[in-house]
Amino acid sequence: MTVDWNGTELGFERAGLDRMDEVLGVLDDAAGWLGSRGVDQWPARFEAAFVEPALSRGETWLVRSGGEVAGTVTMDWADKLWADSPGEAGYLHRLAVRRSAAGLGARILDWAADAVRTRGADYLRLDCVAGNARLRAYYEGRGFAPRGVVAVEGAPDRRTGEKPVYRLSRYELAVPGRDGHHRA
Repeated sequence: MTVDWNGTELGFERAGLDRMDEVLGVLDDAAGWLGSRGVDQWPARFEAAFVEPALSRGETWLVRSGGEVAGTVTMDWADKLWADSPGEAGYLHRLAVRRSAAGLGARILDWAADAVRTRGADYLRLDCVAGNARLRAYYEGRGFAPRGVVAVEGAPDRRTGEKPVYRLSRYELAVPGRDGHHRA
């Protein structure tokens, strides 16, 4: 799919295992930037094993701007974190952009909402670390409604062998159907 962003052509390309390095590069850039700002959202470096399942299932996308990889996002159609919530939904994970493409995240969210609409689902859902007030405010400003905070175990800490517990804020955007109306 090709769209326009700031006068530049954007391309959304499904990423397979052969694109792992590009996906990890964008995620690591974003994680490093977050870490430098004191935001404890992601690990300092992503491991291939963490993204490999989504790449294998064809759920991860690379976003090109002007021919260069500018972002990545994973979009899937099931998430056990939302098992208590009715309605069909698309679930957005690991949305990241390179700093040179700051602002691109809004266009990726629009693309994801379009994917939900095309599939005939009702909602676009995502989560973020509850302590990231700036990101929560961003999502709310984009029309996402807060849907509670949940505690989840993270990846095992390599030094202690323990699994840290994270508090995640869940967000949901109602996506109108092609006729402009919500099915629910």
